[in-house]
Amino acid sequence: MARQVDLEVFAAAWSAGAVVVDVRTPEEYRAGHVPGALLAPVDPVAVLAHPPEVREVYVICASGNRSRWAADRLAEAGVEALSVAGGTRGWIASGRSVAAGSAPGSA
Repeated sequence: MARQVDLEVFAAAWSAGAVVVDVRTPEEYRAGHVPGALLAPVDPVAVLAHPPEVREVYVICASGNRSRWAADRLAEAGVEALSVAGGTRGWIASGRSVAAGSAPGSA
C-alpha cells in the first residue's frame, strides 16, 4: 500500500523536481494542474513504462481518492509512489502555481 503525504511535503518535493503523475481526466487536467505533472488518467503504470531514475513518484488527483488507488497500483508495480492528500483542489486553494492546457508526456 502506498503512503500518503500532505500538500506541504508534496510542495517541497515538487520544488526539488519530483516526478508528479496526475490521474484526473484530460478535461480536468487541461483546466488546471500542477506544473510539470504527467497526465495518466487511465493507467498510471503506463506513463512510467520507462521511468526516469527517480526514488519517488507523487500521484495527484482532484482531492486524493483516485490518487490513493493509482499510487497503490504503482506500488504493486514496484514504484515508490506517494498519494498527495488534498489533491489539485488543495494545491490551487493554497495559492500555489497552476498550469493549464495539455502537456507533453500525456498518456
